[in-house]
Amino acid sequence: MESSLTARDRVGVQDFVLLENYNSEAAFIENLRRRFGENLIYTYIGSVLVSVNPYKELEIYSKQQMERYRGVSFYEISPHIYAVSDNTYRAMRTERKDQCILISGESGAGKTEASKKILLYYAVTCPTNDHMATLGDRLLQSNPVLEAFGNAKTLRNDNSSRFGKYMDVQFDFRGAPVGGHILNYLLEKSRVVHQNHGERNFHIFYQLLDGGDNDLLTTLDLERKPQNYHYLVKGNCPRLSSVSDKNNWKVVMKALSVIGFTEEEKLLNIIASVLHLGNTQFGEGEEGETYITTETQITNLAKLLGVDGAALGEALTHKKLTAKGEEMISPLDFEQAVSARDALAKAVYGRTFTWLVEKINQSLALKPLMLIHPLGCSVIGLLDIYGFEVLQHNSFEQFCINYCNEKLQQLFIELTLRSEQEEYETEGIAWETVQYFDNKIICDLIEEKHKGIISILDEECLRPGETCDVSFLEKLEDTLGGHPHFVTHKLANGKTRRVMSREEFRLLHYAGEVNYNINGFLDKNNDLLNRNLKEVMCQSDNQILSHCFRREEVIDQKRPEMAATQFKNSLTKLMEILMSKEPSYVRCIKPNDAKQPGRFDEVLVRHQVKYLGLMENLRVRRAGFAYRRRFEAFLQRYKPLCPETWPNWHGRLADGVSALVNHLGYKAEEYKLGRSKIFIRFPKTLFTTEDALEAKKPDIVIVIQSGWRGMKARRRAKTRRQAAELIRRFIKGFIYRHEEYCPENEYFLDHVRYSFLKNLRKNLPKSVLDKNWPTPPPSLIEASEHLRRVHMRNMVMKYCRRVQPEWKKQMMQKVVASEIFKDQKDSYPQGVGRLFLDSRLEREQINLKVIQTLYGVSVVKHDRRGFKPRSRQLLLTNTFAVLVDRTKLKQRIDYTALRGISVSSLSDGMFVLHLPNEDNKQKGDLVLHCNHVIELVTKLAMMASKVNYVNISPGSIRFAMARGKEGIIDFVRGSELKVTKGKRGHLLVTAPRINST
Repeated sequence: MESSLTARDRVGVQDFVLLENYNSEAAFIENLRRRFGENLIYTYIGSVLVSVNPYKELEIYSKQQMERYRGVSFYEISPHIYAVSDNTYRAMRTERKDQCILISGESGAGKTEASKKILLYYAVTCPTNDHMATLGDRLLQSNPVLEAFGNAKTLRNDNSSRFGKYMDVQFDFRGAPVGGHILNYLLEKSRVVHQNHGERNFHIFYQLLDGGDNDLLTTLDLERKPQNYHYLVKGNCPRLSSVSDKNNWKVVMKALSVIGFTEEEKLLNIIASVLHLGNTQFGEGEEGETYITTETQITNLAKLLGVDGAALGEALTHKKLTAKGEEMISPLDFEQAVSARDALAKAVYGRTFTWLVEKINQSLALKPLMLIHPLGCSVIGLLDIYGFEVLQHNSFEQFCINYCNEKLQQLFIELTLRSEQEEYETEGIAWETVQYFDNKIICDLIEEKHKGIISILDEECLRPGETCDVSFLEKLEDTLGGHPHFVTHKLANGKTRRVMSREEFRLLHYAGEVNYNINGFLDKNNDLLNRNLKEVMCQSDNQILSHCFRREEVIDQKRPEMAATQFKNSLTKLMEILMSKEPSYVRCIKPNDAKQPGRFDEVLVRHQVKYLGLMENLRVRRAGFAYRRRFEAFLQRYKPLCPETWPNWHGRLADGVSALVNHLGYKAEEYKLGRSKIFIRFPKTLFTTEDALEAKKPDIVIVIQSGWRGMKARRRAKTRRQAAELIRRFIKGFIYRHEEYCPENEYFLDHVRYSFLKNLRKNLPKSVLDKNWPTPPPSLIEASEHLRRVHMRNMVMKYCRRVQPEWKKQMMQKVVASEIFKDQKDSYPQGVGRLFLDSRLEREQINLKVIQTLYGVSVVKHDRRGFKPRSRQLLLTNTFAVLVDRTKLKQRIDYTALRGISVSSLSDGMFVLHLPNEDNKQKGDLVLHCNHVIELVTKLAMMASKVNYVNISPGSIRFAMARGKEGIIDFVRGSELKVTKGKRGHLLVTAPRINST
């Protein structure tokens, strides 16, 4: 209906409120059918979303679709679950009030899928960080876990939720999800021990048997065949063609790990124990006593449950009674033993499911730090709960489920009427009383104290003496006989008696009649576990079971509440939760029982429309006005239809809307103007306006087209003028480029500078060795040089920061070596090109007397007389150097006394250490040869702080000898290194030539 809708979206009406014949159920269903035929599975009833299960994947749930609905007005585009999600989220953010989304419908209608889509929408579109992303994953992964333990195949649905679920998603002040909490209602525990033909037990049993590995099954004493287990064969449906239990097992195991679950082994022990319980068989003795015939099962149960096997066997076949303060043990008959076994299986599974929900809640819990912000948290609740169930045989579970739906319908009508009335009062429009069916009378029939069905059921369960389901029915007839919504075979007329069993009672619910078979009502309501079975389970060393079966239960003599009363109390709390929030509604419909895509069963759909109260909802919504929009939205859409409002209205919005509807000829009874909205009573009025808009669109298109073409032409002309002006300024600037900065050349010079800087940014040197630098324009020479220095300094600084300490030390030594020897000694390139080691001697080679040695190297000492070579070690410490001959310390050279170091400019390794010679007792300078002369002299000069005292002689070196004499070392180039005695007593050193390549 709105502007962004395509022709396909306009199939039928997208809002049932706009149905002309809104009282016709046939028109309602026909509109659903037409839209379903075009895969338009969503339709509104005002703010309520009606969803029809397509039974196939539709391309309408992508991230792009999420963005399409994000932040968009509710009615602006076609109906969608994302529109409800986004509208609820924005209402929570803007109004700072908690919201809830109520999802209802019968089994197989798509309730669980709808709740998944809503959670996925929030997980993808809401603000997030690492913690919130983890929380989002846990919210999503809680679904497969709950489905495995709480869902089962029924005749109507292969993945039917057999429990009710209410989930709170908590958001912080920024709108980011920060926590979650789940409440579960009325798990169908009876399914653990019995299933109707064609149905299955809970999914987890089949997933374990099909997906668990061989070692796991061996540990649990299980076999892969579901047919081998008594609790899995009742429905005769071990496999499903629509799902893979093996694949789902992997999904559940992964989901448990994402949630942070670490107790899989203990949990799986419990699941396996339920199967073994079902296979526990009893025999009956001659005197009627019961005994266990399958001792193997008891052994397995004791191991898996962590209890004493003998005590468990005793508790399954005997019960403990307390009379006048004394305890007595009484044997159970065969039927009582089977009932005790089944009661234990149901209790173990039901309590474990509750514990599992608690564990999920712990993983979703709001962290304490999140509560610091003064604005606190807001909440969006999701209620995924069973719709009306009307089966061929309806029992206690259907009674509770339908009672829940009565309460929800009562809340729905109350809140819908209240919101309608509040909107009318806010807009200043008179409210007209709406006639509707108030189902309070049915709720009271079920829940009223002392007179209601639940109270009578509890009384009958507690009454001493023989009680049975028939006596309960008789009590109902005595108490409720004559009630307009209660019928039994005895109270009915002749026509009704023919279709009612004597074991049934009928309730006339708000949506229709349902017959309930009383068989099993008392047992299911009692749901009690023998005291001695509780005592055994309290002794379990399985941590899960010890949590589920508290010791206080055995000590506390107070009788626990009955199942129906517990459900009634939890339902009352749920109503309080929902009443405190602003509700939104999703009504799910199943189009056929065969789960086939494209098939629309009109009879089935009519049945659901009735049971969901959709026609009642539509009548309430249409009690006043069919259509309402804010003034700005209405004026923006329909302003082309009035000359006064086209193309824009500049006055008050209410005056603009008034001028528009007057021009359109609206009659007084067709509309009302509120304070901020226009209300249109009849859809026909709106459709006439829509038709007028469609007829006007060609004229609007011509106006818009001419305006657009004119704007494009003006834009092109303006672009050409700007281009011509730019070229002119550029040419003029080029002419005056050598002048001082002036208006004639400012643009050109600025462009040149900008271009240079932009080019420089792209071509900056990448390393300190790269000397390339773009040539600057004359006006930027100084700035370019400054930038080059800054950039080089920056690169050097970055390089130095990355250098490791050992490499920094290496580089410092190489720098000193470069200062001393570069371009002065032939062997410098080869010497400095090698790593300078911390020592050239192994630790065991160094004399132990010089414990402070920092560097050691082998040298050859030439005597001052005769120059005889002698092998020595030169050891360097922090304050002195030592010349060592094996174990003897031959000479110590203090760094402070060192007068200088001389080396030749050739490639030899000779060097002279000049020592003081004022005292005649001094031996004179040291003449040494080393194969690592560059490394040694550099380290010695740095340690002795004598870098500036190193002398490089090109031809000869003079050195002091003993008693004031002087010696000379001559250096010449040759083919190889030779040290010989030369003429006149000199030492002749022949240094090899260094190949320059």
